[in-house]
Amino acid sequence: MTSKSTGRLTPLRRFTALITVICALMTAPVAVAQNNPFATAIKVNDRAITYYELDQRARFIRLLNAPGDPETVAREQLIEERLKQEAMARAGIQPTPEEVSGGMEEFAARANLSAEQFVAALRQGGVDEESFRDFVSVGLGWRQFVGQRFAPRAQVTEAEIDRRVAQAGSGGGLRVLLSEIVLPNVPQLAEQSRARAERAARVTSISEFSALAREFSFSPSRARGGRLDWAPLSNYPPQLGQLLLGLSPGETTQPLNAGQALVVLQLRDIEETPSAPAEIAAVDYAAYYIPGGRTAETLAQAKRIRSRVDTCDDLYGIAKGQPDEVLERGALPPSEVPQDIALELAKLDDGEVSTNLTRANGQTLVFLMLCGRTTALGEDADRESIRNALFNERVERLAEGFLADLEADALIREQ
Repeated sequence: MTSKSTGRLTPLRRFTALITVICALMTAPVAVAQNNPFATAIKVNDRAITYYELDQRARFIRLLNAPGDPETVAREQLIEERLKQEAMARAGIQPTPEEVSGGMEEFAARANLSAEQFVAALRQGGVDEESFRDFVSVGLGWRQFVGQRFAPRAQVTEAEIDRRVAQAGSGGGLRVLLSEIVLPNVPQLAEQSRARAERAARVTSISEFSALAREFSFSPSRARGGRLDWAPLSNYPPQLGQLLLGLSPGETTQPLNAGQALVVLQLRDIEETPSAPAEIAAVDYAAYYIPGGRTAETLAQAKRIRSRVDTCDDLYGIAKGQPDEVLERGALPPSEVPQDIALELAKLDDGEVSTNLTRANGQTLVFLMLCGRTTALGEDADRESIRNALFNERVERLAEGFLADLEADALIREQ
């Protein structure tokens, strides 16, 4: 009996057909040493990469239809793999044959094939099984290495989960474009500052307000005529947000008593946004106090500190050995944040710093850093999934940085 074709291809035949087309179209493979394809092409420290390995990896990349020039990507991948193998060897990590076989099955399953079928299809494209096995082995070993080395440093806090949920907030929102005039509210200047603040509060012209800011505002924004960037209305304390909603462009607030500063805000514009962050439940910030007031010396010291810190936690190292009161760390509901601090934090994103505030009648400079904003979460928030995603992102960044350092220190020689 003669069998009939159904016109359908099995997964293996589809994959093999794809490989056949790619092989027919592919350009010449990586140049292989004519006399000895197993001669060294690149030396990474004491580890060799042969011409044959470069050719095999380039073919493999073509068959996977991976982005980038196959020869260039092959070279980059194999250099990185040699560096990974060195690190794994120092850590005593070597995947077992059983683990490698399982990894090959897992990789092949992405093409809906068994490992045996996948290897057969690769062989038709000129890639041998051992090349595939080496590729999988390094990947598995590196996964074990980074988990062992970086997992303890990649733990995720509840506040970080809260902030990630906030980024996914949806619904309409508002943002405001403000200008500010900030005046010192200390005994020796209080009367003068009050008069200037009341004068600014009567202004309805944006250009006139800008001129006054350039003339006598104490904030660094004076160089821009007091102009601030767009900011979500939710960044500001609730009571101030309600006040701003009552203004029209050009109108100003009455002088706001922000401790040792008087602040007048002018609304330049307000607009709706496609999305809004979730409701802010708490604002996390740190304040490091530098004796000496706002002088060239203390501002230079603040600048040096800024170059040494990336997060609020880094300030604990700056304050080590000093009295506890030099560093204040707070996570408060927006309504409980002191108004002068709240106004400064409203201008900042996570990890940004302000040195606009003082304490002790101007005798202490405040190095103020926003650690983050914690949002009120819905009951359906999948916190464990968010935790895992953040953990994996952090491990990946640490591993990438570690590998970049290895490559920067490596001796890489073309033969």
